Amino acid sequence: MLRSVNNLEGFSLGAKDGEIGNVYSLIFDSQDWAIRYFVVDTGRWLPGRKVLISPNALERPDWQGRILHVNLTKDQVHNAPEIDTDLPVSRQRELELHRYYGWTPYWGPVHGVEAAPERYAQPQADRGVGVMVESVGDSHLRSTREVRGYRIHATDGQIGHVEDFILSDEDWVIRYLVVDTRNWLPGRSVLISPEWVTDIGWEEREVWVDVPKQTIEQSPNYDASAPINREYETRMYDYYGRPRYWSRM
Repeated sequence: MLRSVNNLEGFSLGAKDGEIGNVYSLIFDSQDWAIRYFVVDTGRWLPGRKVLISPNALERPDWQGRILHVNLTKDQVHNAPEIDTDLPVSRQRELELHRYYGWTPYWGPVHGVEAAPERYAQPQADRGVGVMVESVGDSHLRSTREVRGYRIHATDGQIGHVEDFILSDEDWVIRYLVVDTRNWLPGRSVLISPEWVTDIGWEEREVWVDVPKQTIEQSPNYDASAPINREYETRMYDYYGRPRYWSRM
């Protein structure tokens, strides 16, 4: 099912023996738009500390109760290697975390750890990415909180800004950027696929897409109060004339 990242923020993280904290933000990989970590604010339990939890640790979520259950204990989280959750995070620190929890690394073969299979790999031409460079390799991690508010540029001018992200809870991949176009189209939001992103200016806080302004202006309206179903997605992809991502799955 497709879900709003804004709505996921604030969800409780439930360990096997109690609550860990609440989702503060999500960290995604700008090369394939896959969610790599939940940033969890541990609140009064571990004052002043935020921890990174991989989707690999998730069990069946309680969507009604707004709880993401994980297959970890509170002691495991408490004793985990501490990582500064303010990006950039070094690959070496990520590796320590993955080895501690026994998570499969997403970035490729590492001695002593089995590599994770690639999924939804659609590299983008990011400008100024280079978020972390370590001996193990490069990574391109960004926070949804950081990218929210980035200006969206169509092929012929600015059209709005990022107000939310829509992800799939089956594979934890961002499928859409929600673009607020209220400065051009009052009260209207539209969806843009990350596959249509051609460039990202991290310092400029801008995202470029290979879609003309008029095409975006006339695209199907996005209603945040209504679930996104396959019928809506089909209508949207047909309108844009783009290949549907689910046909490749």
